[in-house]
Amino acid sequence: MSDAFPCWALQPRRETGATAFLAKYPEYDGRGTIIAIFDSGVDPAAGGMQVTSDGKPKLIDRYDGSGSGDVATSTVVEAKDGKITGLTGRSLTLPADWENPSGQWHIGVKNAFDLYPRNLKDRVLAERREKLWDDGHKSALAEAVRKLHENETEKEGEQCSLHDKLVKENMEAELELVTSLDKKFRDGSTAHWFSDPGPVYDCLVWYTGKSWRAAIDTSEQGDLSKGLNLGVYRETLEYGKLSESDCVNVSVNIYDQGNLLEIVSMPSPHGTHVASIAAACFPDDPDKNGLAPGAQIVSISVGDSRLSSMETGTALARAMSHIMRGEHYKVDVINMSYGEHSHWSHAGRIGELMTEVVSKHGVTWVVSAGNDGPALSTVGAPPDICQNVIIGVGAYVSPEMMSVMYSTRQKLPGGQYTWTSRGPTTDGDRGVTICAPGGAITSVPQFTLRGTQLMNGTSMAAPHVSGSVALMMSGLRAQNLSWSPFSIKRALENSANRLENQCPFGQGNGLLNIEGAFEHLTKFANAPERDVRFAIGCNGGSKKGVYLRGSQAEKVSEIPVSVEPFFLDADNRPAKDKLNFNLRLALSCSAAWVQHPEHFDLMHTSRQFLISVDPTGLPAGAHAVYITAHDTENPGKGKLFEIPITVIRTEQLSSGLKPGVEHQVSFKPGQIQRHFLSVPSGATWATFRISSLSSTTTGKFVLHTVQLLPKLVVRTLEQHKMFNLAENGEWELSVPVQGGDGNVVEFCVSKWWANLGNIDVKYTINFHGVLPSQREIMMHGGEGLMRLDLVSRISLEDIQPEIKLKSAVQVLRPTESKVVTLGSRDILPPARHTFELQLFYTISVPKSTEITPNLPMLSDVLYESEIESQLWMLYDSNKRLVGSGDAYPSKWGLKVEKGEYTLRVHIRQEKRDLLDRFTETPLLLSSKLSSAVSLDVYSSHSEAVVGGKKMSVCKGYPGRSIPIYISPLSSDKHTKGSSLGQYLQGTATFAKDEQGKKTDVYQIKYILPEPMKKKDKSKDGKKAKTDDYESYKDSIKDSKIAWLSKLPADSIQTKELYSELCTEGVSLTSVHAARLQGLTGAENKDWNEILATADKLIGCVNQTELLAWLGTKADTRDNAADVKKDMEKMKGQLIDALAAKGEALLKVGGEKNDELSEVYTNIVKYCDPTDTKVIGFVVGYLIRLELYGKALKYVVKQIEEKHSKDLILQVVDLLNKLGWKHAASFLEKSIPAKFPVEYQPF
Repeated sequence: MSDAFPCWALQPRRETGATAFLAKYPEYDGRGTIIAIFDSGVDPAAGGMQVTSDGKPKLIDRYDGSGSGDVATSTVVEAKDGKITGLTGRSLTLPADWENPSGQWHIGVKNAFDLYPRNLKDRVLAERREKLWDDGHKSALAEAVRKLHENETEKEGEQCSLHDKLVKENMEAELELVTSLDKKFRDGSTAHWFSDPGPVYDCLVWYTGKSWRAAIDTSEQGDLSKGLNLGVYRETLEYGKLSESDCVNVSVNIYDQGNLLEIVSMPSPHGTHVASIAAACFPDDPDKNGLAPGAQIVSISVGDSRLSSMETGTALARAMSHIMRGEHYKVDVINMSYGEHSHWSHAGRIGELMTEVVSKHGVTWVVSAGNDGPALSTVGAPPDICQNVIIGVGAYVSPEMMSVMYSTRQKLPGGQYTWTSRGPTTDGDRGVTICAPGGAITSVPQFTLRGTQLMNGTSMAAPHVSGSVALMMSGLRAQNLSWSPFSIKRALENSANRLENQCPFGQGNGLLNIEGAFEHLTKFANAPERDVRFAIGCNGGSKKGVYLRGSQAEKVSEIPVSVEPFFLDADNRPAKDKLNFNLRLALSCSAAWVQHPEHFDLMHTSRQFLISVDPTGLPAGAHAVYITAHDTENPGKGKLFEIPITVIRTEQLSSGLKPGVEHQVSFKPGQIQRHFLSVPSGATWATFRISSLSSTTTGKFVLHTVQLLPKLVVRTLEQHKMFNLAENGEWELSVPVQGGDGNVVEFCVSKWWANLGNIDVKYTINFHGVLPSQREIMMHGGEGLMRLDLVSRISLEDIQPEIKLKSAVQVLRPTESKVVTLGSRDILPPARHTFELQLFYTISVPKSTEITPNLPMLSDVLYESEIESQLWMLYDSNKRLVGSGDAYPSKWGLKVEKGEYTLRVHIRQEKRDLLDRFTETPLLLSSKLSSAVSLDVYSSHSEAVVGGKKMSVCKGYPGRSIPIYISPLSSDKHTKGSSLGQYLQGTATFAKDEQGKKTDVYQIKYILPEPMKKKDKSKDGKKAKTDDYESYKDSIKDSKIAWLSKLPADSIQTKELYSELCTEGVSLTSVHAARLQGLTGAENKDWNEILATADKLIGCVNQTELLAWLGTKADTRDNAADVKKDMEKMKGQLIDALAAKGEALLKVGGEKNDELSEVYTNIVKYCDPTDTKVIGFVVGYLIRLELYGKALKYVVKQIEEKHSKDLILQVVDLLNKLGWKHAASFLEKSIPAKFPVEYQPF
């Protein structure tokens, strides 16, 4: 056994020749090159991120394109006695040695949790619970239990007075509150009033006379000397920790003359790990080095912490504009280990900008292919964008990686990870250019509390290539040789080592070969096509290859192919280069079933030729070949371009009751079996069943199914499941399919790459189907019954319809919209401004629920969208950010409390006229119903009409249509208060089979009709009012009484009017009620007069009569409706008077306990103490009696109805009175976060 640990295998370099390359060329280690890491940010304190191999700073800039770290600092203040007041309300002490000649300080505020990754936030929340809450809560709980127990023991068997009863209720309230507050404190699922918002920091920005600086009060005590004081990172390389607990290292950028502070953090460890693979440098331990230890790094965050580190169009566009402007340095390579799936790749604003970065500004761009394999056409965007300019990288695992990184028991042959995404793209391009090691154990940010970590994915393969490209560029630069992104990509393609017996769709051209690529670049550095890319267009359009699938693969096709050369920075290329460009090419292809021209003369224009593809003799499976173009004058350069051709041939389905296939296979580790099946017309789901034929071996497998639909993302009909197969075990899964002529589904079965041993299995795939006459079901509640026809075209199926509505959807229009011009971060060179459309929506949530905002005109597209980006941010009525979302609404459901909310949306584009089209964009707001609502289904129209026997189970015979009738909702529950266009949505299933029920699911929309109008019974039998003099006088009196409550309460005219009305013989209760309303609404209240007026009003009310009416179960009198109206009015006036009297007694002071007790006793006769009219007095009365628990309970009730700062301060006061200092301190410190001065910037 060897004692030496093979550290070199933790950071793979030998597999691609990097170790040998650096041994041969030690100074070609990336020095002189700059790699931009488009990711989640890089920690400047992480291992290997300090210096390059030649002693230069490693991380030369940190930039956040997402906006999640932005702080608005447009508020400017001046110091007084060396102090200023921050936006949190804290007094901030300025250190005497801080230079600020202007004396102007820009102030802002930032929540620390906005700068945290999700996992770190969870850890810090747990630490804060332990530090700030647990001990205090345990003491409060024990004390509440003790007091209640003692009281019950003392009062056992005694007659309780009102005060005794209140005291007991107070103790019960204390116990209830101490429990409920603890539960609420620990509930981090939503931004409620008692949630922990984390630390809140005051921020300052100022100009020293030489440079801009920023301070962050991480002490949270106003002692700025203990906080962070940072200059712009690019200028100073300064950074600092937010706290020793979180270990988050941040830096700053400052824009707009100090009005915007950008705090750069990291929403995940991903970016640091990626950067470490590409270019980490450990001068004292070179085995830990990344690929290019001499390269410098620019960290650009494209992951947004508000969206769990997902990239946004805003972040990508800002990152690219930063690179294109090149104001401070020229980036050589971009690494982007991010991406999504797109519906199409021929268009899209972000894709166009990416092409511009490469084709105009000469930056080589390397991306991860994605981790969505092993099925075909799962490569993401990028690299699948409008032009084939990006280097897409798949993931490879070597025997040494298996042994050292993954600690496998035995070494297996090197190969692809099971999950690495495969080509071709949906428009026929390779998608994957090359593959590289897709794992490493290397540096991660300090907030993880670990030095290194194993991560794997194509995210790790891409930086391996980026670092390798930096090595090559370093060597080329040292030799004064030129290159372009196009020559770099061709060198990688022509030098890669093909992996034999490995899936061709995941490896691209093969495994990266650094020495071979460098040799190609040096040898052909002056080739005429060095700065030229070749745009391929197939089928007369923008498709980048030929992809024949389904019916297209069953016939001979003649396909036009266009090839057009484009120079790097073509607009500024000398005309002579374009005039002199001419290549005489030989075209070749290894497949006899592809016919093509042998020669092709290409000049600086688009030229076409025809090819013929005859796949009719090919066996079932996937077939990939390439027509390659070589320079006849120098064939050694390898291919200059290629036309990828992929053909998918389907297997023959068995005939019989359940069409399908059956296979028996012996699987080795990493082995893949692909089955391409024509989906029969009428099929809606397919069932995969597998059984092990081994009694001694277990297996770990992946089943991946994909059916491609035109212009729809691959995930539309995709299922990806990992499963374990025990000895002689079985497993099954049903997946959705869509039948039709030429429709093809891939069933990809793969044994996990690291699962040792061989295993024999047998599996079947069978199709089923119950097809409704409408795939997208839309029912209008006002149209009565809806008929659907179900048909089982394939085989006999049991049919059992079930329709459930699960959410309500409102259609909202913006209450405001405006277009603004964005600042310097968003300018594309030379001076192309970006515009932002801001939309504002008002949302009312009647009760706690889960909501999902959706802008349907812009949803589910990112890289392929014509809009640069969209982002929405939801705020409560106090401007507190509740949550955010972007183009993928299904990802961003939010749990919200009852209340009023504002949704702010931004939509960005370079073309202002395009934004004008979206100023009235409707928002769909989906709210989850508290319980699903079922629609009744009947087998006959007659049964549906009379509400008879509902449909149960019936047989669906092949080819026979079965009508069903769906009845509208019988209850008006969901139409009450509904707005125009509102609907309910849910799902419909038609199969009885459990697998089919889970899989074959259809969306249904139920449009709500106008709600039923209730007839006003109070108008029945009423005689029409007579238009006489008496009616005129009554109207005058009513008008005077109405004005009495509106006029200034202390004016002489108001008092005279009151006196006049009291002597005119009108209803005195109404007069006193109006006067009381005016008095209590006055700014300066006369509590003695309020008390006197309240007593007058109370004296006018016949309480005996009122109580008798309230106790009447049923009033059968003819005028019952009129009586009810009068009594309800009298009751309301009495409650108002009692509440006003009680508040006045509290304000006047003195020994008023008996009177207060009487008022309270009377109030609870007529309403609940939590009634909004009386709760203010009730709380004040309880506080006077020192019954703080019961008072707190009622204030909390108010907060849950409407959250306000005044109520929170009242809670803090009551918590202190109860002795619950831990809760009071926590809540008081959270006020700045819960009641921000302004909305957060986008």
